[in-house]
Amino acid sequence: MALIDPPAPGRPYAVITPTGGEPLGALDPALVEAAYKAHGALLLRGFGAGADSALEAFRRFARSHCPTAVINETPGRAVLDAAHSIQGVDGGTNAFALHPELAREPWKPDAALFGCLSPPGQNGSGGGETTLCDGVALAAALPDVVQRGLEGRRLVHVMGVWPQLLRFWLGTDSPDDALLANPPRPVPYRFWRLPDGRIAREFSRPALHKPMFADGPAFGNFLLFARFNNGRGNFPLLDDLTPVPEEWLQAIHAAGEALTAEVRWQAGDVLMLDNTRFLHGRRAIADAAERTIATFFGYVRYALPDAEEMPDAPWRKADFRPPLPPV
Repeated sequence: MALIDPPAPGRPYAVITPTGGEPLGALDPALVEAAYKAHGALLLRGFGAGADSALEAFRRFARSHCPTAVINETPGRAVLDAAHSIQGVDGGTNAFALHPELAREPWKPDAALFGCLSPPGQNGSGGGETTLCDGVALAAALPDVVQRGLEGRRLVHVMGVWPQLLRFWLGTDSPDDALLANPPRPVPYRFWRLPDGRIAREFSRPALHKPMFADGPAFGNFLLFARFNNGRGNFPLLDDLTPVPEEWLQAIHAAGEALTAEVRWQAGDVLMLDNTRFLHGRRAIADAAERTIATFFGYVRYALPDAEEMPDAPWRKADFRPPLPPV
């Protein structure tokens, strides 16, 4: 058995703890599924690894809910278990703005899971807390002018290509215009040729969306990370191909910060987020060497895929490894 402490003011996640000394593997998947659907953010604390290593216990738990996974191809992530798509977090010590995992791509995962193998602050250094924010609450907290501005609008993600990506989706790194316009199989992008001969790709999503297991609208996209970490105010664009106004971005950022909660990691903690509803980030890390967080980004077996998702999506059939961009 386990105890579930539901979300409370200032803590938008439920906390699940064992009643005894049971390991993570003894936790009933049906209980976790029900809590995940109801609350969208779960912190599992106090469960041991049992006979497994902490990494193996995390893997088993993640796979009990997600039959398939996707890697985050951002350079600098440590690979903790390549066979099972378990990585570390982004390298460095900088703080990260709120974002859903891989919202910059059309295969945004259903769930984002984090497992604390080694918590920060063991030497008194502090920092490194993971932050999270309910996208439904964030949408409701936006100023009226921003809500009205985003309502019914779409965000367009315009990106470049490279030969391996073209071969992966189109079967050739030299597609003609007919192939760009009519790919041989379903693809998650629209491809087209620019006047200078280069090829571009794009996909779009609603600026405010309905999460998988909650009523919307919710705010959850790459805008804050692009602006406040990458210094880009032009990705993604609004559906008229103009940037989201800077004053909107600042207002969204301020509303998100007001709603942000922190997870101060303890060894063995597992955080499971509905990535279609919750955004996450992190505080600056004082000592990256003492902070080891395993990550797993997957597609839940009880998913209700969005109509925006491409048909016959390959990431729901097997672990998905998108073509890596050139270094």
